[in-house]
Amino acid sequence: MLTPEPIDLAAFYANPDRSVAVLNYNARFITSIFDLVNSQELASFVRLFLDEQRDKVPLDADPTATFNLVSPETYLNTVKAILTDHPDAYSQFKPAEILASIEDLYSYYRTYLRVATMTVRQNDVVTSEFMTIDQHFNDLVIRLYRTIEEKLQGHTNHVYRQISAGSSACVLLEQVQWPEPAGYEKLADIRFISRLMLRPPMMLHTKSNKRKGLFTATKVNPLENFKGTEDDWFCYPAKIGESLAYIYFHRDYLASGIALANLFQLADSKEIAGKKPDLVLLFGTPGVASDEQPENGHYFYDEANGIYVGQVPYNDQTTYFGYMKKMCLTLHNLHMIAEKKLPIHGSMVKITFANGKTKTVVFFGDSGAGKSESIEALQNVADEEIVNIETIFDDMGSFTLADGKLYAQGTETGAFVRLDDLSSEVAFNNMDRGVYMNPEQKNARVIIPANTWPRVVAHHEIDMWVYANNYDDAIGIHRFEDQESAKATFVAGKRKALGTTDEVGMSTTFFANPFGPVQEQAATKPVIDAVFDRLFTDDVYVGEIFTHLGNDKSQDKLNESARELLQVLLKM
Repeated sequence: MLTPEPIDLAAFYANPDRSVAVLNYNARFITSIFDLVNSQELASFVRLFLDEQRDKVPLDADPTATFNLVSPETYLNTVKAILTDHPDAYSQFKPAEILASIEDLYSYYRTYLRVATMTVRQNDVVTSEFMTIDQHFNDLVIRLYRTIEEKLQGHTNHVYRQISAGSSACVLLEQVQWPEPAGYEKLADIRFISRLMLRPPMMLHTKSNKRKGLFTATKVNPLENFKGTEDDWFCYPAKIGESLAYIYFHRDYLASGIALANLFQLADSKEIAGKKPDLVLLFGTPGVASDEQPENGHYFYDEANGIYVGQVPYNDQTTYFGYMKKMCLTLHNLHMIAEKKLPIHGSMVKITFANGKTKTVVFFGDSGAGKSESIEALQNVADEEIVNIETIFDDMGSFTLADGKLYAQGTETGAFVRLDDLSSEVAFNNMDRGVYMNPEQKNARVIIPANTWPRVVAHHEIDMWVYANNYDDAIGIHRFEDQESAKATFVAGKRKALGTTDEVGMSTTFFANPFGPVQEQAATKPVIDAVFDRLFTDDVYVGEIFTHLGNDKSQDKLNESARELLQVLLKM
């Protein structure tokens, strides 16, 4: 079956290929169930629904007696007749058949990511009431459904389930003026997200569930190929660590765009007005013919304006959220390297012990090495010896040398983690805040908020830095006796791939970080040298923890390693 063409009306957009719908409350706001049932928007969606249903109807079905084979006009006229208790409402079709179709229509609509938008204007009441307005629409949709349902079944419901019937999320948009350099004027009309309301838990489905390849440099500023408009593009202004990023994305990537809210701090529109960003990302725009891996993302350093510009093309593969997240982090890391800061692919936690001591530990390694798993194992074996483990950063941070000291800072206020890596307790405790990506598939992920931006970007001293070794058979942890052997292990970035990317078997990645350091190795090496000099001068514990994830997933050996880690920390 060919995928139907998208609906593209002023007030309603729906793309069945991406299961994304956008409702524009400024163009039209529905005020009653009769307004809804008579709307062009509903008529268009019913047509889309019936187009998809026809392939599911048996070939020998009687078109005059099968409700899902009627025209959209007949379908809606029947619904209106039911609503008004017209005596001929059931003259052609039985109530049970109509009800089954209405249930399918209602379910089909809810398979879409439905994002409502409102554009705020000066002194507009929408600013303070946008969630109330969106709730009103959700109430209308569920009221229409229940009214039809109860009329068709002949009695009121005994059980009511209050779900997100109309929208999955609502965003408040506004124009933000910033000093666009020459060549960036085409971004001027694209509206910024200034407020965002999610209805979690959100279960999102994308056409891809794994990231492939590397992001590479391009010789052409991606702005030269950009043809987006204010109708089909949005901007999420983000604080990524201390970098200011303007993340522009096509509306078909709204699943990734709104999931950013659980990962990166949304910058306040008043705070960023008139400010030039450090990073610009164009997500869903083509590259140029000369680019390596044209199906993947690329970056360009606009030296004249001091802006790192990223580009990710529109294709099915890049619907995986990892492309959005990792391109943002690549741009940020390139900015950090230019600032003589060292990007760290890892997790950092501040541990408070029952004896009153606190220790800050950084776990380092590429995807699948066992960083998050080591932290969880430490929690599992700690009994009552650990009071609290605070996550400062979950995936990417940076080391900063300032005033003769070494500090760590984070980038993300949330975490993008594999569901398989989470304990049942963590998974269920965060369910009501989570954005879930393809939860029924391999490499299923959830994005959950973890900490506040001021806390994440604060300067944190480092007590221990360990490499997550998932390939050796040793158990426990090991402290490097000399700087060179430690540096060699960290720079080699060795690991056994676990299927989170397209890599298989043993692999090595420069400094375990394919998001900036790999691309700019020459610029990164002097920063690595300076960091290791300071760590060993200050006698900071630098070692490795053996996670066994590449060989033994029974958890027993990792727990043994975590117990040894706990004992070392308690003695420090």
